[in-house]
Amino acid sequence: MSRSLFAWLCLPLLALCSLFALAEPGDGAIQALHLLGYLGADYPATVSAGQVVDPAEYREQLEFAGALQGLIVALPAKAGRDELEQGVQHLRRDIDARAEGAAVAANARQLAARLAELYQVRLTPAITPDPSRGAPLYAQHCAVCHGDTGSGDGPAGLGLEPPPANLGDAARMDHLSLYDLFNTLGLGIEGTDMPAFADQLDERERWDLASYIAGFTAAPATSAKTFAMAELAGRTPAEIAAGGGDVAAFRARRAQPPQVQRGPAELIEHTRVTLEQSLAAYRDGNVEQAYDLSVGAYLEGFELVESALDNLDAAQRKTTERALMAYRQALQDGASVPQAAQALELAKAELATSAALLADGAMNASLSFFSSLLILLREGLEAILVLAAILAFLRNTGQQAAARSVHVGWGLALLAGVATWAVAAYLIDISGAQRELLEGATALFASVVLLWVGVWMHDRRHAAAWQDYIKSSLVGGGGRFGFAVLAFFSVYRELFEVILFYETLWLQAGPAGHGMVLAGAAAALVLLLGLAWVILKGSRKLPLAAFFSANAVLLCVLSVVFAGHGVAALQEAGLLGTRPVAFFEFDWLGIHPDAWSLSAQGLALIGIATLYGRSWLGERRRAGTAKMAASSD
Repeated sequence: MSRSLFAWLCLPLLALCSLFALAEPGDGAIQALHLLGYLGADYPATVSAGQVVDPAEYREQLEFAGALQGLIVALPAKAGRDELEQGVQHLRRDIDARAEGAAVAANARQLAARLAELYQVRLTPAITPDPSRGAPLYAQHCAVCHGDTGSGDGPAGLGLEPPPANLGDAARMDHLSLYDLFNTLGLGIEGTDMPAFADQLDERERWDLASYIAGFTAAPATSAKTFAMAELAGRTPAEIAAGGGDVAAFRARRAQPPQVQRGPAELIEHTRVTLEQSLAAYRDGNVEQAYDLSVGAYLEGFELVESALDNLDAAQRKTTERALMAYRQALQDGASVPQAAQALELAKAELATSAALLADGAMNASLSFFSSLLILLREGLEAILVLAAILAFLRNTGQQAAARSVHVGWGLALLAGVATWAVAAYLIDISGAQRELLEGATALFASVVLLWVGVWMHDRRHAAAWQDYIKSSLVGGGGRFGFAVLAFFSVYRELFEVILFYETLWLQAGPAGHGMVLAGAAAALVLLLGLAWVILKGSRKLPLAAFFSANAVLLCVLSVVFAGHGVAALQEAGLLGTRPVAFFEFDWLGIHPDAWSLSAQGLALIGIATLYGRSWLGERRRAGTAKMAASSD
């Protein structure tokens, strides 16, 4: 009843042997590695002292050895392939001769290492696997068959033939490397109940899941022994034991790889590698997967170094971002493979330039100060303008009591922003896509609310009964709630981004620059408070109609700005495509040289023109009616 993970995952490959010759070279090498991993893991249990222990299992070993020979022959000819062919033939002869399992397993692992080197199959993850990310993936995709503890007793696994593997069987799992588990998860099984996960889980998720699965046979680490990530991913506990190493420590470390702070070089390398995988998927005709990989390459790699790069060279950040978006759009537009490859090469060249700029990491004192000042000033200006305008309006109309709802709104936004950061940093991993979707949706919602409030103020700049309206409607629960919501979203959309920027700046400045970062933030805070005071003070000297008009214009302008920012965030999340156009760029006003972003701002302007036009026509009608009434008297 007991079969190893590879035994039941690899059986359908035999039925597909006739298709191996048609596979891409990289796919053939990966399939060959898969079979070598299976032979190294399961052959030792089939033969003992030259005698076959399990005839059925032994026949499978022979069949897989034959399939492996076919795969190697089908690989592209290059120096070293003949050596591989001879090695596989020798492996087949050993299996025919019922050689000892340990020798066959060792030969299989050596052949796998040579194959990966010759055909450039990467056996090490670009980012250190995180089993805490793998746990929910296992619960979602695997537990239903393999059970919560990996014992193969999940409810959906009852009656399956062969049954789900027991992932807690150390005798079997010790012959599988992390890469073997990762590779198995990605290949999937056609014609069985196990689906292919490559189209559901990206590379990083499959590594995370493989590390979590490895934990079923690992005890908590009790030794300080460390291993390189390449060793943790490419070697098996059985190999470590054969070399006299600390097997328990190795099991523990591969189940909980030491998490290192991902620096700019690692993040940009992750972007580059994932983009190359995206092009490979596009070349194979997997357009959707290629696009998803291109989005993930940006969100889980380059986007995380954008703020650091902005502090050093904002122009290079924009150039690199545009190159990445251009490659993504080429995939979405159905460009030819050579065109997509050309776009990718341009993106990789910009990534290399950005990596070189970030290589030193640390910033000098003046750059730390001004970067800190500009981050808070840039992100806080929009929010402070909205809050100051609303508070000035309430004060000038004699409704200071209603200002409490505004203070409640931005106070809750501060708490929500800090709470979101804490949850993302310590409890769950908020992905780049979720971060950008949140920012985009919040910005677009704020844009609509700002437009509504701006037109509302404009409509009442000449209203004779505005005081009665405020007392009866605005100061009521609905009006106060509306201003509280506006204050909340105006502050919240900026705050989380500010926190993320300052996290990056804090690391980049280093201990010597922390004082200048704090000084820059303090200076920006003073400037923002000064701007708020000037607006509040100056608004007292304006006639009521002029004050209403100025506030209305300010809020409508911010509505257009937020519309541009919101669409740009949704584009970065991959929800919307990009359409570059010949136009200038001004980040502070949300203006980006992109058709979708400019169209959103155009729609906001049309909405403003329409609503203001309606207001103007209404005033004309009221003025005409009043004139007719006066003449009739």
